[in-house]
Amino acid sequence: MLKVKKEGVILSPTGRAFEKRAVLNPGILQIGDTVHVVYRAVAKDHISTLGYARLDGPLTVVERAKEPIYVPKYQYEKKGLEDPRLTMIDGVIYLTYVAHDGKHALIAYMSGTDLFHLKRGGIISAKIRYARAGRFFNAVKLKDDYFFFEAYYKNFSGKDVMVWEKDGVLFPEKINGKFVLTHRVLPDIQIAEFHNFDQLKKNSFWLEYFQNMHKQVILENKYSFEERHIGGGAPPIKTKDGWLMIYHGTEENNHGRTYHACAALFDLKDPRRLIARLPEPLFSPTEDYELSGYVDNVVFPTGTALFNDRLYIYYGAADNHIAAASIDLNYLLTELKKHKL
Repeated sequence: MLKVKKEGVILSPTGRAFEKRAVLNPGILQIGDTVHVVYRAVAKDHISTLGYARLDGPLTVVERAKEPIYVPKYQYEKKGLEDPRLTMIDGVIYLTYVAHDGKHALIAYMSGTDLFHLKRGGIISAKIRYARAGRFFNAVKLKDDYFFFEAYYKNFSGKDVMVWEKDGVLFPEKINGKFVLTHRVLPDIQIAEFHNFDQLKKNSFWLEYFQNMHKQVILENKYSFEERHIGGGAPPIKTKDGWLMIYHGTEENNHGRTYHACAALFDLKDPRRLIARLPEPLFSPTEDYELSGYVDNVVFPTGTALFNDRLYIYYGAADNHIAAASIDLNYLLTELKKHKL
């Protein structure tokens, strides 16, 4: 087993109305020794808003907002802002999140230079109905799992539901002059490259993208611990050996699903090229706070911070708490390189 240390729970639900039911899946922005935490907060009515806390160092909470810093504002997010990811590129903060309107789940974003006054940029994932997407999946002969999830979401949300999109994660710098976004059309992780965010708001971009969907997949579910699906986790970390991606993998049995934290390595110049991946989870639910909660058996990594070569991974634990785990970065890279493709 990998030498990962479970650091314990960082944040838990409080008596405050906006976060009474759960806190989970934080976006992380590290500036020096300060770690800014923007997290999904779930109220008793199941509406999600974004809460805020500040850490001094990797683990010590020194500030926590008593009210959400972002709440639903537009129709496309009326049922909640979920699972934020934070990235800073050229001095600009980008916050991607899942916008849920009660039927559709799509990726949206905010940006700006002040974390507390980011400007909403709108929906940036494809506004394509599964019925149409399924024809694209068939044309390029994607695996059967894509059609399983097409049927699943049509049954779950209605035949006219748009492709559910989650886990929109930006690389922390432009590559070859372009923004790079990983996202998740179940069951795999795909990648999109673009010059500006307005491109992503055009249906023409996504129609061409879906017609070449087989070329957009950068990571498929492969091992038993990720057999149902995989999805993005924390923003990739630039290392001497490549882009380190901490993602999640999900397995399923008759007793429910189990979410694991996983790791892979991609080429620095070509982030579409997978270099290595761990054949076992980076870590899995083992602690009481991971095994039992709003959703049992979940570790869901969404952000990282680096202190003296020790990588701290922040994650949602059982969809109820925010916890952290840590590992020596060089040790992790060494282990990954043992499994080069």
